[in-house]
Amino acid sequence: MATAKFKLSKSKNGQFKFNLHAKNSEIILTGSESYTTREAALNGIESVRKNAANKESFEVAVMKSKVADAPKQTYFRLKSGNGQFIGKSEMYKSDSGRRGGIKSVMANAPGAELVDETGA
Repeated sequence: MATAKFKLSKSKNGQFKFNLHAKNSEIILTGSESYTTREAALNGIESVRKNAANKESFEVAVMKSKVADAPKQTYFRLKSGNGQFIGKSEMYKSDSGRRGGIKSVMANAPGAELVDETGA
């Protein structure tokens, strides 16, 4: 049975980053920053697990376009208890899609397994 996963990876410049994948392997949340250490990235993942259960930790945003008639795209960001952004979603064409994305993060993040692809 498929499970949600946090995939921790290391970029070519030595920075660590993570993505939260739903059970269908789609990325539903990307960590908001690159981390200089593996331990810091793991702390970021734990913060996502902890804060994703709280609906108040999600902030909705609208992508601003320079094109006047461009379709509106929305996304969400996840904040930690101190207000720091710890993750963000993809762009959504509809509010209902974005709401579904938030529900998916809330349901999947707390129990998602860790897949460490850093070779550490």
